[in-house]
Amino acid sequence: MRAADGAVRVAVGLMLLGTLASQHPHMSFHRVMRKDRFSSAFPNWRFFAPNPAQHDFEFFYRTLDEAGETSSWQPVDVIQGRHPRQILWFPGRRPEKAVFDVGSEIMMALDKGFDVVTRQPAYRLLSAFFRDRIERSAQADTVKGFQFTMVRVAGYDETEEPDIVFVSPYNPLRDNRETAR
Repeated sequence: MRAADGAVRVAVGLMLLGTLASQHPHMSFHRVMRKDRFSSAFPNWRFFAPNPAQHDFEFFYRTLDEAGETSSWQPVDVIQGRHPRQILWFPGRRPEKAVFDVGSEIMMALDKGFDVVTRQPAYRLLSAFFRDRIERSAQADTVKGFQFTMVRVAGYDETEEPDIVFVSPYNPLRDNRETAR
């Protein structure tokens, strides 16, 4: 073995160790990344989730019928069970991500007040989603309006209690112009 081969092996080994160390979430390992001024020697392979989410959002809705009776809260199931094939291909994860993004957008606007939240695109998207879901149901003819809620859950960790984050105001199922016809 030549000296050049040994130097290359040591350099590659150090780069591998530096890359592995830079992936560790503990801050003491970030010293390695700070030494890489151009972020080229030690890539961060956590770029899809550098700060992973620790909660999921679930949505529930209830309806108000023409007689003034309120239904019980009904869950909206978006999250799929996991399968081994999803290691390679998982396009079904997109609706779950959309639900998480909508929930996150609502969460960011909550401190600005209820009026601001109800004008957000995320709120309008959710309202339209529930309106469409109810209109396609068998009970659509008797429903006058609906309400939905967003709950923050810890995913598969069932030891943590769910947290009700947001409850929408009453939403009429049909637009007033539509019911006047």
